[in-house]
Amino acid sequence: MIDFQTSYTNLPEEFFSLVTPRPVANPKIHLWNDSLAKELGIQLSEDEKVAYFSGNKIYPETSPLAMAYAGHQFGHFNMLGDGRALLLGELSTNGKTVDIQLKGSGRTPFSRRGDGKGTLSSMLREYLISEAMFALKIPTSRSLAVVGGSEKIVRRYVEESAVLTRTASSFIRVGTFEFAYNFLDDSKLQALFDYTINRHYPHLVETENPAISFLETVMQRQIKLMINWIRVGFIHGVMNTDNVAISGETIDYGPCAFMNVYYPQTVYSSIDEKGRYSFGNQPFIDQWNMSCLTDTLLPLIHENEKIAIDMAERILNSYPGLFEKQYWQMMANKIGFTQTSPEIKQLIEELLKIMRINRLDYTNTFLHISDDCRNLINENQELLSWQEKWKKILQSENLSFDDAKQLMTQVNPLVIPRNHLVEKALNDVREKNDFTTFHELHKILEKPYERRKLSSEYLLPVDDNGYQTFCGT
Repeated sequence: MIDFQTSYTNLPEEFFSLVTPRPVANPKIHLWNDSLAKELGIQLSEDEKVAYFSGNKIYPETSPLAMAYAGHQFGHFNMLGDGRALLLGELSTNGKTVDIQLKGSGRTPFSRRGDGKGTLSSMLREYLISEAMFALKIPTSRSLAVVGGSEKIVRRYVEESAVLTRTASSFIRVGTFEFAYNFLDDSKLQALFDYTINRHYPHLVETENPAISFLETVMQRQIKLMINWIRVGFIHGVMNTDNVAISGETIDYGPCAFMNVYYPQTVYSSIDEKGRYSFGNQPFIDQWNMSCLTDTLLPLIHENEKIAIDMAERILNSYPGLFEKQYWQMMANKIGFTQTSPEIKQLIEELLKIMRINRLDYTNTFLHISDDCRNLINENQELLSWQEKWKKILQSENLSFDDAKQLMTQVNPLVIPRNHLVEKALNDVREKNDFTTFHELHKILEKPYERRKLSSEYLLPVDDNGYQTFCGT
């Protein structure tokens, strides 16, 4: 049984619409995350899994709902909402509460021109990458199940439909606050704030100014998330404010990808034509998204708008300094240093320049430096000279190579979801109904930091110049 709660329905009715999932014809489970199910205390028969997580049967005492929200999409404000997702409810387990949501479960009042469905390949993709992100120790939504059906739907290809069940600390977004601020009165904005702070940050309720404390805390969570994305070369691809979770988790895996060759302007998303959400631009966009959240909180910060703006700007303007401090610390860790210094910062900048000019693989360069899986990159004289300088600075910091390697092993993954491997796994399912490649890749990605002997196909990139990712909507 599942002990669902539906506390979101305690909010004013404008925040959601009750919706019945669209039935799935001939449902079957393709993927079931047994370890996550055990963690959540979910114990169901096979028939119950198929029924409840296809949406064909409503779990007792639950009211599936589509959440209303707005958002800035590529900088332009729009009214949005869950167009193909339904919140089943919350589960409380091990001292934390998580949302359980169906994705691809049919039309909602927010679907606009969409059919509310998802393709099997897009749902498998989110399952694979969200679980890979979890293994990489990056805050993320997680995937519990993928249930397919016999109905065919058209996206880039004609594909089998599927429903993904995913979990998150919650699916409250910056866009949820934008919706309340722009379309509802202050009392309903206050209701959303009270619900959110009690759900995620109850320790802030007693602070001098809870709204300011909330803004600062959410921003710090977002900075930490950006640092982690950069650490592993992750590119979200669509950092609209409706895809930014208040919890600080990565959500809404659409056109995401992992960078191979180090190039800050890398873009894979087919809809990001101007590079707004490129790899190197993500922190700047994140600060911009935090400014959108700031606007919505002004009525809650102080009744005098000028005073509220002054208070909020002090928080928002601290973003670059906080990010820079954590960025340099993370990059120092990636080359084996426990702390930063001007000399170490210069060393990092020199390495990034060598990587960019010589088109070196981002993941494998750090493996090469720590002497893991050598010969994965084309070593050159510039890199050899840099390594000699690196070793001298290690010595001056009283750090041995073994000390540095131990730290580097903790932060530099051996494997990431290489784009060509992800595509091959999905193509095998779509074209041959063969899950073998998918399961093999998923298993390897479960232990990304474990140094072990793997086939070079999992470690070596391919030329992905011109490679594009798609939302799957």
